[in-house]
Amino acid sequence: MSETSHSEDDVATVQAYHERTKHRLTKYAAGPDTLDWDAQPDPFRRYAGAPLTPLPLKADELTTRWADLFEPGRIAPHALNVDAIGLLFELSMALSAWKQYGPDRWAVRVNPSSGNLHPTEAWLVCLGVDNINDGIHHYAPREHALEQRASFAPQPDASATARAFIALTSIQWREAWKYGERAFRYCQLDVGHAIGALRYAAAALGWQLQPVACSTDQLAALLGLDRDADFGAAEREEPDVLYELLPGNLTAANTSPFDWPTPINWQGLANRLDRHPMYRWPVIDAVASATRTNTTNITATCPDYIRASGQNHHISYPLRFDQDRALARSTQPAATLIRQRRSAQRFEARARIPVAQLWLLLQALHPARLPFDVWPMDARVHVLLFAHRVDGLAPGAYLLPRSAAGADLLRQTLPAALDLSPVADAPADAPLLLLSENPALAGTLRTLNCHQALGSDAILGFALLAEFNPLPDAAAYRQRFQEAGLIGQVLYLEAEALGLAGTGIGCFFDDALHELIGLPQPAASAPLQSVYHFTIGAPVLDDRITTEPPYAHLISPKKGVDHG
Repeated sequence: MSETSHSEDDVATVQAYHERTKHRLTKYAAGPDTLDWDAQPDPFRRYAGAPLTPLPLKADELTTRWADLFEPGRIAPHALNVDAIGLLFELSMALSAWKQYGPDRWAVRVNPSSGNLHPTEAWLVCLGVDNINDGIHHYAPREHALEQRASFAPQPDASATARAFIALTSIQWREAWKYGERAFRYCQLDVGHAIGALRYAAAALGWQLQPVACSTDQLAALLGLDRDADFGAAEREEPDVLYELLPGNLTAANTSPFDWPTPINWQGLANRLDRHPMYRWPVIDAVASATRTNTTNITATCPDYIRASGQNHHISYPLRFDQDRALARSTQPAATLIRQRRSAQRFEARARIPVAQLWLLLQALHPARLPFDVWPMDARVHVLLFAHRVDGLAPGAYLLPRSAAGADLLRQTLPAALDLSPVADAPADAPLLLLSENPALAGTLRTLNCHQALGSDAILGFALLAEFNPLPDAAAYRQRFQEAGLIGQVLYLEAEALGLAGTGIGCFFDDALHELIGLPQPAASAPLQSVYHFTIGAPVLDDRITTEPPYAHLISPKKGVDHG
């Protein structure tokens, strides 16, 4: 089979999967008929036998303010050492608390995840980092430690600059256990959440994060994910993305880990998360295979990607990014805000916000603003906003295009009868368009979001519309969901900065939303598809649930942090 026909087959697989996994008003996507909550998968991947390197817990000592993250050059870069790596993970992929209700006890993490199932795993690949062995390390969040899976042969130039890379992978069964065939979508959204979490954490250290172009097979081999003997019956990990950590003014290396000596001395056997799976979802493996990156569909990163200005100039956007407004953020400690993020479970149905807070939220979605400097492609996901209760803005549906091409596509795609007039008071860097005023949104939004009150009671509802037909290749399917997840992470933290809370909603009726806004039919071939919903409001806390510190189980009163 020729390479072109193979690519066409892969895109067809993606299109079929997306249609197959849509929730519809008459039928939900295929999922398990029942769940045994007492036998849910182990939430923590470990590699038994891999040496463990404890990481320090120092986030409480970090005084960097949230607002400082967005001012280029404001934060003196931390040295690339074990303390900084510990902080990076503590502010991105670590536990943030333990929760308990009656006999049930569970962990929550800094990075958000669909259903708190956490399919995303993080890896460190490093050379020359102080107090961390050279090699391939898996991050263990419960232990806040690195499991060394492999080492590199000694380097001839021991004085070479230290280098460190972060990889993300997905254990798809974690989501499929609960969500069935739709799980691949959620895994990729969670990768986007994790990318955002890592970028904010890197910014708090004064670091940049540089995407590294590589094929899926290359990344699998680097991390040892293709080592059958190390997994046995354990659930496999799907390689997703690779980033280089760049402290201060350090520029991207001319070499990557793929040019380093071959990893040696592999250690550790993956634990099995679910010993008695009740279902199988082969369509997930099929779409994962179809969307893997190969040597012909790697998206090249821009050579001038890392910039002192922190702005992503390769994005084509028609309106000015207002840096002064972007700096008008919360002055609370970044570590506090990042670690207090929670997915809201319930909203106060009468809460309101002033329109000035809405502008701050929408400006945060501008492609030139952190954390989008980590995204190496033009913006392909745009925002459909449902404003419920905003003082100074009429209730209704609005559009926020995130690129010039996106603005044109929205105008060309939606019905000509819609005016799509600019909202007069919107800031230049949040060019909001009126789709339709509607004073009675609550019932509609509750229905569209799988009949959840999180849709009706929120102050703001978001539907993220991805440029979809045609896709340039099947790998772009992953990218659309990852970009949507990255946007979701911004909304989570910006909501926290305003004293509000957000929650991602993966359960929504895809085509009912498309029909509501007038996307062309048949929905399967529409140029835009809704890939993620999100709501923001005033959270109502459940005082029956108790909260405990994330790492009390590691702390000895006499010795401090104890990772034994």
